[in-house]
Amino acid sequence: MSESPPTTPVCYRHPGRETWVRCTRCDRPICPDCMREASVGHQCPECVSEGRRSVRPARTAFGGGAAGRAGYVTRTLIGINVLVMLISVALAGGGNSLAGGSGLGGLLGGGTPLTRWGSVLGYAPYVNFGPVHGVAAGEYYRLFTAMFLHYGIVHLLLNMWALWMLGRTLEATLGPLRFLALYLVAGLGGNVAAYLFSAPNAQTVGASTAIFGLFAALFIIMRRLGRDTSAVVPVLVVNLVFTFAVPGISIAGHLGGLVLGALMALVLAYAPRMRRSVFQSAGTAVLLVALIGLTVLRTALLIG
Repeated sequence: MSESPPTTPVCYRHPGRETWVRCTRCDRPICPDCMREASVGHQCPECVSEGRRSVRPARTAFGGGAAGRAGYVTRTLIGINVLVMLISVALAGGGNSLAGGSGLGGLLGGGTPLTRWGSVLGYAPYVNFGPVHGVAAGEYYRLFTAMFLHYGIVHLLLNMWALWMLGRTLEATLGPLRFLALYLVAGLGGNVAAYLFSAPNAQTVGASTAIFGLFAALFIIMRRLGRDTSAVVPVLVVNLVFTFAVPGISIAGHLGGLVLGALMALVLAYAPRMRRSVFQSAGTAVLLVALIGLTVLRTALLIG
């Protein structure tokens, strides 16, 4: 009885193609179109897909996504601030909205219709028979919009330079979502502080509430990682001196942002590893609830 000649293996995905190459993972025959480069030999498309699903995505030391290294959130925040500034200038028709206002020796620009609409303003009485307005009158959106508005180009450039320098480092360390949460909570905290401790008719705008929070967060996070913070302290001190020395700057807003940024950084940096995301989310929620409570209390005092 004669033996049948050996048959040439065919690709498991393309039966009409002969091949002697096999997947190093499942040992099925694969043709050149189905070969995927592997560390050793080739793998079939199904094994490659299965391997990708089993690999955990890269994470930062604090549980954030590695996508933060690209700095997309920092770039987007800068873009939003610049766009809002352009809209603000356009609505004002230029002029002293770019420069010529108060502060920094007159280099900061004046107010615009947009800054009057979105600034932190506690409570303003009737003006030219118009309605009472401000946060205490129900315009709570001002506590958010104010962190994207600026008085002039110098004000904007100073804050955006600081955001570019601080934001890229923090976003790469924390990940995009955690960095965005830090930025918004610090900015909101500074604006709530301005609402609490500034005169009811005083207007406050600027990303500096969030920027001061980033300064505090950078110090805490670098310490948590065991890195040198000697370069952070002098810059922070200079900015604090600047805050108290230059007229027209919201001291309450800067200090409020500093404190909330520090608290948020503590939540992000010292969350227990086993339940990190839950702890970080809960800590953020607690801070937001506290800010809401302080806002409600201040409103009751103003209109009570």
